Amino acid sequence: MFEETLGLPAAMATPDRRRAARRPHRHARRADERVTVLGESMDLVRPEEVMLWMRRWIGDGRKAVVANHNLHSLALMRSTPELRRFYQRADLIEVDSRPLLAFARLLRLAARPMHRCTYLDWRDHFWSLADRENWRVFYLGGAPGVAEEAARRIGRARPGAVIGARHGHFDAAAGSADNADILGEIARFRPNVLMVGMGMPRQELWIADHLDALPDCVVLNVGAAFDYEAGVQKAAPRWMGRLGLEWLFRLVADPARLFHRYVVEPWALAGPALADVRRALAR
Repeated sequence: MFEETLGLPAAMATPDRRRAARRPHRHARRADERVTVLGESMDLVRPEEVMLWMRRWIGDGRKAVVANHNLHSLALMRSTPELRRFYQRADLIEVDSRPLLAFARLLRLAARPMHRCTYLDWRDHFWSLADRENWRVFYLGGAPGVAEEAARRIGRARPGAVIGARHGHFDAAAGSADNADILGEIARFRPNVLMVGMGMPRQELWIADHLDALPDCVVLNVGAAFDYEAGVQKAAPRWMGRLGLEWLFRLVADPARLFHRYVVEPWALAGPALADVRRALAR
């Protein structure tokens, strides 16, 4: 999917090749790809470009971190300063927020279009690649039994992918016996991709604390990804995601847990938002 098009006439090209011809994949990072919105850095990449970079890093056998920013993470950066260690180590920072994208477009904070990228946007593409290329994928997170059920479901649909899983209910303190056990299990599994889904900011802090001890692989913070795959949580319809209403779907589904996150927490970003408005007006 990432190979260059073959130069076939449009009438002879397959639908996939016609799409590739219209939107060719980049083979180098753009100088203006990383931008600053609400005081933090993020990258102007499409979901398929995230897969391109992951595939290259895996092919090169190198360690890389794919992070993401949304309004929740941006608010946490202000209340949990140690979270910055994770984002400083990130090779790629996806934008996982339609409202954030709308704000950046309104103020023209980026010279190029910004695209939402999150697990639910590239999950099918990712597992298709994992299936074809026999990637070894380890998921750490979720309640006991949930990740294992998700791995079974994905494995039935994508038998070429090798999937390992371990729940996220453990003592995550640096130097704990649980951590030593988990790091050993991950090392023995030899993943190409490590997904950590323990909620913000726990998953990011765990990655930052243990990144140097992890084997060379692509590391992602993916939240409740396997909860969706196991059927424990229902994902919002993709049309709601495209319209920027996924937060509303989640709020209605779990108001007690998410009211503060979606209704109260964004006000903590009023200061950075005003700073961006002043920057846009000055420009």
